[in-house]
Amino acid sequence: MNTTLDHIKNIYFIGIGGIGMSALARYFKFSEKAVAGYDKTPTPLISELQELGITIQFNDLVASVPQEFLNKEDTLVVYTPAVPKDHVQLNYFKEKGFNVKKRAEVLGIITKGTYTLAVAGTHGKTTTTAILAHLLKASGAKVTAFLGGISENYNSNLILEGNDVVVVEADEFDRSFLQLYPDIAAITSMDADHLDIYEEASQLEQSFIEFANRTKEHLLVASGVSLKGLTFGLNDASDYSAQNIRIDNGTYIFDLKTPSEYIENIELTLPGNHNLLNAITAFAIALLYGSPTEKLVKALSTFKGVQRRFSYQLKNEDKILIDDYAHHPTEISALHQAVREMHPDKKVLGVFQPHLYSRTRDFAQAFADSLSLFDEILLLDIYPAREVAIPGVTSEWLAGMMTGEKKKVIAKHELISEITASDADVIVTIGAGDIGAEVASIRKALLV
Repeated sequence: MNTTLDHIKNIYFIGIGGIGMSALARYFKFSEKAVAGYDKTPTPLISELQELGITIQFNDLVASVPQEFLNKEDTLVVYTPAVPKDHVQLNYFKEKGFNVKKRAEVLGIITKGTYTLAVAGTHGKTTTTAILAHLLKASGAKVTAFLGGISENYNSNLILEGNDVVVVEADEFDRSFLQLYPDIAAITSMDADHLDIYEEASQLEQSFIEFANRTKEHLLVASGVSLKGLTFGLNDASDYSAQNIRIDNGTYIFDLKTPSEYIENIELTLPGNHNLLNAITAFAIALLYGSPTEKLVKALSTFKGVQRRFSYQLKNEDKILIDDYAHHPTEISALHQAVREMHPDKKVLGVFQPHLYSRTRDFAQAFADSLSLFDEILLLDIYPAREVAIPGVTSEWLAGMMTGEKKKVIAKHELISEITASDADVIVTIGAGDIGAEVASIRKALLV
């Protein structure tokens, strides 16, 4: 525990059910702090926190806050930027002079003084971070890792093996990653996103430049990203390059060229070129950290993936169901490439729930182009998250831009009947909203 938090006894989380917030909550609970929090609705992730003995409220009344968390001398309040500005508890804590910090600030405090490995980028950072954490743990490093997704290997978004090194997902949303001072960092991509925060793509790029400048020792950047650093790529002249890539029974086998060695026959079970890039990024960071090559090769072959990242929910001779978090056109195109590569000559139905009105508006044509790659598309209404509706920005409007003939906007209650009526061999549920909560029902219907 960093000394600047030593005097803190109680930590109250506003938005505790978020993937990044819940990892922090677990960390402090295991550090023997008193932990409680608020969230809008119960979820399986929240249930797991409650099983650890964490008290969670579902209304924002100040009276709901446990008494011991109302002592501002030894209480830290942590909130996520996704919480609305009129949140009653948040405003109370601010007005009363409590120590109130964003999640990213707290991560910055925890990692300060500890050797830190950070992964940034508009795509790929969650999977890359999860692979990196697995590589380090499996090769014997005393690592603490805060993940932006649930690792299939550990069924958790937190790894606690020791304090020699910290692995963090460096989030560009709300410029959060500018709270970190990583020793080694990677930037997987700088595609325009979060324009509701940044307004212009150039401002987003500027924040990545600032993040790069905060990196102390080594910066890794994807081939084609306009920043100076060690590069990584596929079949190219990058410093770290996957070569001789082939697929054997659904598994990638490749060689890795590094500045100092050539490593042969590395295995990766995750599909898609984007995951190959994620894997070599994590591998390169682990090598720079000093992990032994032979242990890393063995560890990568045992990485199982991250929930909601090309997660097979059903895989038999009749039907394949894949669930994926993709919510940006680049991610949807990468997902499509992976599906076609792993399941050639199959008919593919994509079920997409757009996330945020602003993102749908800002990238409408790109969304239409990427979604049109699928044989069929079912579109759900836009998931608003933290936003209010933007007039004219609807799923019907988006569907009108798509070129495919088989496209349909449906209500959530029509999902099962529309999917079971399709003759598609592969069904892919796509999006960052609450579409993931429908997957179990879809799977059940497909098994009938």
